[in-house]
Amino acid sequence: MTALSSPRERGAKENEPLAVTGERIPFGTVDEVSRHGLRRDEPESVHIEVHLPGPMDARRLRTALNEAMRQHPRILMREARGGWHRRRYEWELGGTPDVEPVVCAPPGPDALARARARALTDCPSLKSSPPLRVEVVTTGTADGCVLLITFHHTALDVLSCLRVLATAAELYGGAHNSPLPAPVRLPAFGAGVDWPGPTRTGAARWARPARIIPARPRVDAGPGNGLLLTELALPGRAAGAPYTVNDQLLVATALTVARWNRRRGALSSRPIRITMPVDDRPRGIDMPIGNGGRLVEAVIVPHDPPTAEALRGERLAPEAVAALLLSTARQTRALKATAGPQLGRGAALLTAPVLPVGLRAIVLRALRAAAAPWMSTVLLSNIGRVPYPLDFGDAGRATAVWFSAPAHMPRGLTLSTVGTGDRLHLALRWSRARFDDDSAAALARLFEECLAATAEPGTARFTRCGPGDPDSGSQETPGSQV
Repeated sequence: MTALSSPRERGAKENEPLAVTGERIPFGTVDEVSRHGLRRDEPESVHIEVHLPGPMDARRLRTALNEAMRQHPRILMREARGGWHRRRYEWELGGTPDVEPVVCAPPGPDALARARARALTDCPSLKSSPPLRVEVVTTGTADGCVLLITFHHTALDVLSCLRVLATAAELYGGAHNSPLPAPVRLPAFGAGVDWPGPTRTGAARWARPARIIPARPRVDAGPGNGLLLTELALPGRAAGAPYTVNDQLLVATALTVARWNRRRGALSSRPIRITMPVDDRPRGIDMPIGNGGRLVEAVIVPHDPPTAEALRGERLAPEAVAALLLSTARQTRALKATAGPQLGRGAALLTAPVLPVGLRAIVLRALRAAAAPWMSTVLLSNIGRVPYPLDFGDAGRATAVWFSAPAHMPRGLTLSTVGTGDRLHLALRWSRARFDDDSAAALARLFEECLAATAEPGTARFTRCGPGDPDSGSQETPGSQV
């Protein structure tokens, strides 16, 4: 099948160069902070799984992805060489790939589990272009397959990778893969909503946060991350509800932390601080590629009404959870409406090109170690609905999408969610220094219980989707954990 012409307005001449080979682009704040924090025992890899109903022609995919990268030349990056005395890290645009990013995973009944394990341990190099790998995994069920993408988080984020993949899908199958319309924003404060008073989070933002009580890891667990994938139905909301699914996820995360700790005899009065990314980039063909989001923190204060009743009560009272949803929604709207540097003004100052990068690395690593006790409780990364159909023509349209971000200590836990249709795909990723597989599975079940409590009474019941077959990613299956 012949690939389409460029989605870039269909007007560029074939093979017209879109980037100058060797062009240099300075690292952004997120890139540099990630670069300084690299550790061998905690690979900076992000994994994305795209499940398709039909088989994939690896050669056609290779051709389509190469053309998609040419149309998004920013992804053809590698870290430019340089000494410790330089003032900036820089990306060098390669123009063409240094390594072939598309590979076929070795077949077998455990092919997907082994590919997931590689995603957690084998991070693509920053020294070669592009810093990502796409594995075509034949699952052995019917004719379906999985595209398992692994990339280096210092270079890219999930939405950038999905943008390039959507272009490749359009080139591969000829199907329309334009982004879906942006979601309708909720009304401002006071617009017909009985908002609660503002939560007192000022001092709590500077206090040491609550930590999730660790479970003793297995002796043979080793370093690195574990991963659990599960598929749930979206929690119901009443029409016109003043809170979003993201607010429901934040509340469910806070309830999970509080109830997990309370069941282990640690009812903490410390605030639960949840880091989440906010990304306002356009999703079209000209979307900037790289790390384009910014991180903000939602703060849940256990002793502040209505939080106290929801977090400290013996049961998940619907009235208390509803009040907590409203107060969280008010806080997140304020966070999203406030512009600022990607990682805050402190990180922007630390990465300013005043000192050589070698000295900045020493300072930043020392400060990061000293500030570890004040790092947030947990990272929740929710990208909402997949913004593209990811339709690969005769290979079909994506039936499920998961992604997971690194779980660095001292947090030791990240929750990553994405929606497709009426389903919620949850990835729980944890540091093996904090949890073992059994305790992580118990934590996932508790999160499911808490998320169900955020569903509006009378709406569609919150239930687990799918029969739990090995390719659904359901947590009941041995193949879902690595």
